[in-house]
Amino acid sequence: MTAPQKASYYTPRGGLPPQTDLLTDRAIVTEAYTVIPRGVLSDIVTSVFPEWTDTRGWIINRPVAGGATTFFQAIMEVKPGGGAERPEPQAEVEGFLFVTSGALTVAAEGRTETLTEGGFAYLPAGTVWSARNDGDADASFVWIRKRYEAVEGHTPSLKFGNEQEIEPSAMPGTDGKWRTTRMLDPQDLAYDMHVNVVTFEPGASIPFAETHVMEHGLLMLEGKAVYHLNGDWVEVQEGDYLSLRAFCPQACYAGGPSNFRYLLYKDVNRQIML
Repeated sequence: MTAPQKASYYTPRGGLPPQTDLLTDRAIVTEAYTVIPRGVLSDIVTSVFPEWTDTRGWIINRPVAGGATTFFQAIMEVKPGGGAERPEPQAEVEGFLFVTSGALTVAAEGRTETLTEGGFAYLPAGTVWSARNDGDADASFVWIRKRYEAVEGHTPSLKFGNEQEIEPSAMPGTDGKWRTTRMLDPQDLAYDMHVNVVTFEPGASIPFAETHVMEHGLLMLEGKAVYHLNGDWVEVQEGDYLSLRAFCPQACYAGGPSNFRYLLYKDVNRQIML
C-alpha cells in the first residue's frame, strides 16, 4: 500500500453560473439512478429549514416515488453563530452528520464535541441533540436521516469520531488500492445503515457490477472516476452525487492523478416479509 495522501473534502460554495455559460450539464434522472453534478448546487436550489438559523442546505436525496425511498440526505452550510437547538423534528428518525469544512459543535446525551473535517456523529432515533457553528468561518456538513428499523435485543449508541482516525480495511485481492473506512460497524445489528468513506487509488476499480437490495447515496469527496450504472457509463468528479435505487447494477474505475474518494451511505434492508 502506498503512503496515505492528505484527506480532501470537496464542499460546495453556491453562487450562480455566469450568463455566458451554456445550459448543458451532466444531471441525469432515470428509474435506476440519479446523477446530481456539482454545478447544480447553486444558490437558487438551496432550502431553508425552520429548526435552523443562519443555515441553508442542498437536499440531494429524499424519499420520492420512482427514487430511493429509505433516506434523506442534504449538504448543510451553517454561518458563524448559526445552528439549531432541536434539529430533528421526528423522534423515530436517526441521523448521521459528516463535516466537510469548518467546525460544527454537536451536543447530545450530555456530551459536546466539536467536529472538524472528517468528523462525524451518529445520533440514534429519539436523541435530543443540537448543533452550532461557534467558529468564524462557514461550517459545512452532510446530514443523513433515516426512519430507524429496530431489531429486538439490539440498541444503537451515540457515536462521535473522525474518519481520519479509523484504519481503513483493504478490499481482498486489491493490495490496498481499494479500501473502505467504516464509521459504523457493519456487523452490529443495532445499526440499520452503513456510512463509509471509500477510497480508490488511480486505476483501481470495482471489477464487477454490484447488484443488490441496498439503496445508495454517494457524495464524491475527491478525484474523478467513471461509473457503470445500469448499463450506462457516467463520468463523476469531486462534488458530484449519485442516488442509486435498490438493485441498480454499479461498478467504477478511478481516473486522474489523485485518489478517488466518496462518502457512501447504504441502507440495511431488514424487511423480508411480503
